[in-house]
Amino acid sequence: MTDAVFFDFDGTLADTAPDLGAALNRLLTESGQAPLPARATRPHVSQGVRGLLGIGFGIAPGDARYADLQQRFLAHYSNALCEATELFAGISGLLEWLEAKNIRWGVVTNKHSRYTLPIMAALGLMERAACIVSGDSAPRPKPAPDPLRLASVIAGIDPARCLYVGDDLRDIQAAHAAGMVAVAAAWGYLGDELPLEKWGADVIVRAPSDLAGLLMIK
Repeated sequence: MTDAVFFDFDGTLADTAPDLGAALNRLLTESGQAPLPARATRPHVSQGVRGLLGIGFGIAPGDARYADLQQRFLAHYSNALCEATELFAGISGLLEWLEAKNIRWGVVTNKHSRYTLPIMAALGLMERAACIVSGDSAPRPKPAPDPLRLASVIAGIDPARCLYVGDDLRDIQAAHAAGMVAVAAAWGYLGDELPLEKWGADVIVRAPSDLAGLLMIK
């Protein structure tokens, strides 16, 4: 039985790539570099600032320029958090279906709360979610199980009766570590580090409606 479904945010629940890509392009332009097309930035969104600065500037945490570029990127993003961000097609209907079936749902993301909460509010989801666990909510972010364990405590649901849906390998690793069913969302950003089929997910769903079908079967 499944009593709760928790979702990753960027790339699973919401398509935040347009606003994140726009923030990167403003930073690139500010730095005298050409902006990147959406097809280049989109696969890296689930890796957060690290992934976007990597594709935009070819740097990683620890590089001399990283801290400065990170702060400038976040400043640009903070000024336009939810201009083009929207729920993925089918997510709104899925959430309504879960609520009708009395299955609790929530968000567990590595995105910090100062970004997650305003976007959730702008999308009209704040009061509907059983929990919103951000990257600064637990001692360790995903792939550690801490955020998912916290989500189960807040929602009051045993982890064994929860599903976690995500579009990144870290999501699957965190779900397994927390004792939850790990569901890979094939509609998400996915990245380019390892093929989806090799993540070790318990289930791969191609569209949000497939998740409803899975829960009906279970």
